[in-house]
Amino acid sequence: MELKIISKKAKAPAFDPKAIKLQHISYFDYPYNEYEGEEITEAVIAEVLRKIPSELNIYLSLVPDGEDSWFEINCDGEWLSIWYWSQDGEDNYFLYNPSFADTADRIKEADFSDETIYTPLNSGGQTPIPKLNAITDIETGVKAVEYFIRTGEFYPGIDWLHEF
Repeated sequence: MELKIISKKAKAPAFDPKAIKLQHISYFDYPYNEYEGEEITEAVIAEVLRKIPSELNIYLSLVPDGEDSWFEINCDGEWLSIWYWSQDGEDNYFLYNPSFADTADRIKEADFSDETIYTPLNSGGQTPIPKLNAITDIETGVKAVEYFIRTGEFYPGIDWLHEF
């Protein structure tokens, strides 16, 4: 696997605030709600965006069955992580936090309880998420999620790590 850092742009392009590219929503936590296609309304989107800062674990997919091209969003109110999975895991994007770039080489060998390297977040409820792949600027993270919902693209106002 190769890694490439995609640096944030100074200004994110405008987008249609009523467009919806998203095709599937699946909540990882109780009550495990799911929405597909036309069930994804402005009210559902508003609810997702409102819940992110108050602890949310959710999958958002660009395909109707939710099995590919999806964002996994994990937030505990302090840390937020976004991971994009596609092509059966062969083409992944992660939030990239340059403040923790020096921890990249230590991640594989570190104890998952090492708070200098890992957030309290868990991907899929199981795998600890490194601080390298999370941010504390929740407001910007919510913008990234809405940008993905509306455009189907990655928000250029944050750094990304591309693994391919």
